[in-house]
Amino acid sequence: MAGSSIEWTEVTWNPTTGCTKISQGCKFCYAEVMTKRLQAMGVDKYSGGFKKVAVHPEVLDHPRKWRPSVIFVNSMSDLFHEDVPLDFIQRVFKVMNECPQHQFQVLTKRAERLEELAPFLNWSSNIWMGVSVENEEVAFRIGHLRRTAAFIKFLSLEPLIGPLANLNLQNIDWVIVGGESGRSPRPMLINWVLDIQVQCENAKVAFFFKQWGGKNKKVAGRLLNGKTYDAMPNKLINYK
Repeated sequence: MAGSSIEWTEVTWNPTTGCTKISQGCKFCYAEVMTKRLQAMGVDKYSGGFKKVAVHPEVLDHPRKWRPSVIFVNSMSDLFHEDVPLDFIQRVFKVMNECPQHQFQVLTKRAERLEELAPFLNWSSNIWMGVSVENEEVAFRIGHLRRTAAFIKFLSLEPLIGPLANLNLQNIDWVIVGGESGRSPRPMLINWVLDIQVQCENAKVAFFFKQWGGKNKKVAGRLLNGKTYDAMPNKLINYK
């Protein structure tokens, strides 16, 4: 069971590894950096490198053995990458369907394929489905997400590298905002964040501010308006 330092989840589960970059949010991908480290350490699962997408059926049953948790699925990949076969995605979903003790968070940048395959997947109520939206150029991903049958739909606006002034939050349950971190992070302006926070408040959508980012994200912290915003999806209240 791999504990996670990601603020909005508890553990990670990676039945696939590897990815390819498709938009500006991928420029400084943390999974690419981590894959290089793990490959250098001789971890067999990452021996093919970041650009080789691989499936790992040997880890599919791991969540069945874990205590009830919030699980981020594929922190090191994208489940809806074109190189991941539908039948394997269905196997991942089958495990999630059969583990109601967990909450599973799936996040993709490949929203078109998500919508295409969504009718062939079993959307049990413990599956949260999200799309990454880093700027206006990829805001179209939200529409693809909205047309799925996911019980909880969320947006990861991280790394936020541009304003998102007119978000369509209809049928969206949760919004995460975060700045880019690393050696050469692109700036995130405070007015972008405040505008999104107000949009969420007006739409009654749960708002989670993850981090300011920067070269030292721990020093920058995650306070906004002098407080921490860590709301979770409102639907969970009724679900439980």
